[in-house]
Amino acid sequence: MDFNFSDDQEQLRDAVRKWVDRSYGFDRRREITRSGGFDRATYGQLAELGLTGLYVSEDHGGMAMGPVEAMVVLEELGRGIVLEPLGATLVTSGLLGAYGNEQVRSQWLPKIASGEALVVLAYHERKARYRLDQVEAQATQAGGGWKITGAKSVVPAGDQADAFIVPAKANGKIALFLVERQAQGVETRGYPTIDGGRAAEVRLREAPATLVTEDGLTALEHAVDIGIACTCAEAVGVIDKTMQLTAEYMNTRKQFGVTLATFQALRHRMADMKMQQELARSMSYYASLKLNAPAQERRRALARAKYQLGVSMRFVGQNSVQLHGGIGVTDEYLGSHYFKKLTQLELAYGDTLHQLGEVSERMQDTAGVFA
Repeated sequence: MDFNFSDDQEQLRDAVRKWVDRSYGFDRRREITRSGGFDRATYGQLAELGLTGLYVSEDHGGMAMGPVEAMVVLEELGRGIVLEPLGATLVTSGLLGAYGNEQVRSQWLPKIASGEALVVLAYHERKARYRLDQVEAQATQAGGGWKITGAKSVVPAGDQADAFIVPAKANGKIALFLVERQAQGVETRGYPTIDGGRAAEVRLREAPATLVTEDGLTALEHAVDIGIACTCAEAVGVIDKTMQLTAEYMNTRKQFGVTLATFQALRHRMADMKMQQELARSMSYYASLKLNAPAQERRRALARAKYQLGVSMRFVGQNSVQLHGGIGVTDEYLGSHYFKKLTQLELAYGDTLHQLGEVSERMQDTAGVFA
């Protein structure tokens, strides 16, 4: 199998990397963190690069690209630990493009592609703990439309988004709805996240909603798998930069008059980190390449990928801090922010323990030592 990227994909990578290096330095990121963790102008710059329209069809003003292009972009954004939630945009644009009716697609996809509207998935509920089939929000028909009552947690940039894709029970079955943030009955409470970004609690009280699809669970599972692939790709970028920072520190910091990189035990630890880095990269490729597979195969593959990425993120992040010593967790040092990002990404779309359970549940009868 050929794992080389095409010329167009490499040009896309180069464009995003240049933007990160030029426009998203550490000082700029700290400014955004201090101002709340989300900057609409910076998100607009991502839109100007065409990145918000990666998964949007050309008919709706997008670039009509696929999972591999998204992976390339998110790796570079991960290297810059960019706070603006492009991955969340790819989740909703992919979901609307695949499952939304024509009215919803025509109204919202052009806005998403242009960056005019930020639409995010609001699916976490406090009692669910990553279970997608556990939904307490209720949708009831009102005239020719719908109204939703319920609460969603840890919604990316939820108090800044223009609309949400919300799972809710309708006639006893999970369906997906679009709810505008400015609609009556919508309340949001924003807060900073551990990596310096922004999330919100969203409460809906008979909020008017537009039906996206009645087959809500199928669409939600696909959307979360897109989110997992995006998270894996972003994590690879964060791991790459973490490894670079750690190697630079090892080659400059001296102890007993020699650099840390001369100590064999520490070199062995770096070798173990390198192995986890490459395992993460290969499983990120696997996740992106399986996004268009049949649902059962896709779900099994994405659970495996997220489990391995969780193991790799934890191992690389924690070992990087240990090799740095105290400076590795100080706010003034860049490396600490990569560690916090890895910690958060490990929890996104199902933590490592949850994904291990998902892998176990999806094992076939012939899998494992009993084959």
